[in-house]
Amino acid sequence: MIPFLKYRKIYFIFSGVLFLASLVCLIIYGLELGIDFTGGSLLEVEYKTERPSTDAVKEAISEFEFKEIYVQAIGESGVVLRVKEKNIPSDVQAQIVQKLKGLGEIKEKSLGFESISPVIGKELEKKTRIVIILSLLFIIFYIAFAFRKISRPISSWQYGIVSILALLHDVLIPIGIFSILGEFYGVQITIPVVTAFLVVFGYSVNDTVVVYDRTRENLLRGKGITYEETVDKSLNQTLTRSINTSLTTLFVLLAIFFFGGETLKYFSLALILGIVFGTYSSIFLASPLLVSWLKWRERRLTK
Repeated sequence: MIPFLKYRKIYFIFSGVLFLASLVCLIIYGLELGIDFTGGSLLEVEYKTERPSTDAVKEAISEFEFKEIYVQAIGESGVVLRVKEKNIPSDVQAQIVQKLKGLGEIKEKSLGFESISPVIGKELEKKTRIVIILSLLFIIFYIAFAFRKISRPISSWQYGIVSILALLHDVLIPIGIFSILGEFYGVQITIPVVTAFLVVFGYSVNDTVVVYDRTRENLLRGKGITYEETVDKSLNQTLTRSINTSLTTLFVLLAIFFFGGETLKYFSLALILGIVFGTYSSIFLASPLLVSWLKWRERRLTK
């Protein structure tokens, strides 16, 4: 049996360093927000014949060095361009149109850029925060209810609190990595990336609850065994399941990252990071935190 809890201080130091480093990066660098959050300019064109590929469109206008270019195929022959810049000079607009005409014959219509507002408005941002807070509270209440039969030696609500701490660890560290990528490589936070982080919320808690559930079963069955030994036993019993589940998911996400195209690249990267740290925290952080909490409380009572 692997003595997971024997080295829990090492896990805490490792996670603490990564957590603080991510927090510092967020404070210093912030996040590079995409068009969905900042708004920009939009151009829609429709070709009379075969529509060029999105890669060909990007290549045609790459010389203009926009900070961000989204190219989306619409309908049978239409293409939509979205760029982060809001005020594009008319002469530059004309040059872009000529580049697009070089890829095929365009139907006569308005070919000027239009200003677009952020997809994610202030009101939606506010509602998203409220939803996240309510979700975290519901997670705590649910876990407290589900583990109500094992109030000794750790109260059921403490399982919920520790799950949230592990969840913050699993989300903040990937966000910190995206902060670094945004500062040095221009990687931006878009709606798909935000969606990936929300998926990590559910995945991380699910992985942690699996370990907790086995701990609950062992506590209800066990006689004459300490809480620390029960947790260690539970971690060993669920280790293979946790790793196998994560690996099968990661194989798919890695394939999407390398072969899924630019649109899905950072969506899959956010999920990869979240699942890696979620699996790590469910084994090396959540349950060891419960044991350390119990030992800290016992030391206080003996003083």
